Amino acid sequence: MAMEHLTEVEAKDLVQKAGIPVVETVLARSKAEAEAVARRLGFPVVLKVVSPEVVHKSDAGGVKLNVKSDIEVSQAYDEIMTSVKEKQPSANVIGVSVQKMARPGVEVIIGMSKDPDFGPVLMFGLGGVLVELIKDVSFRIAPITRQDAAEMIREIKGFALLQGYRGADPVDLTALEDMLLKVSALVDQNPDVNEMDLNPVFAYRDGAIAVDARVALEAK
Repeated sequence: MAMEHLTEVEAKDLVQKAGIPVVETVLARSKAEAEAVARRLGFPVVLKVVSPEVVHKSDAGGVKLNVKSDIEVSQAYDEIMTSVKEKQPSANVIGVSVQKMARPGVEVIIGMSKDPDFGPVLMFGLGGVLVELIKDVSFRIAPITRQDAAEMIREIKGFALLQGYRGADPVDLTALEDMLLKVSALVDQNPDVNEMDLNPVFAYRDGAIAVDARVALEAK
């Protein structure tokens, strides 16, 4: 099936409109614009390449974390453009996204994909860059209830991490349930959404926030 991938900025806009907490992310089409946005948001910031063709931004060298000044923004911008051009020369690069560094939390993933038989299927698990390696996830067919959301969270092997492992703070499980329910509602109301990943979601003692978002629509 042909799909149209939204840019990170477009994906986050869709997610935010569904009431899901997300890190404010602004598209900058030039180096000067990136510097101005970073100053407005406040350092440190994260820069990421914005291109429909670059799905795995880290692999293409398209992500710079903890950027702390105008000079570092300038360097990060140049390094991103050089690396992406080298690794994916045919990619149409629109610019970079600029977002404030979120305070670290326990990383989880909330996702959705369409099964040919069952339709939209929601996924929850431990997130971050190791998600494909660990594969510690649970699934439910959408739409889900709050009980479904609570069970999805508690079914993963790494649930102890969310409960406060080795003296760490337990995370806000209700906030994660809310996020799962809002993703379920978003998918229900937008049947053209074919795939969706919120990864990582930083789970805190007091809430949760999506740091990155990927959305693919069925091509029209």
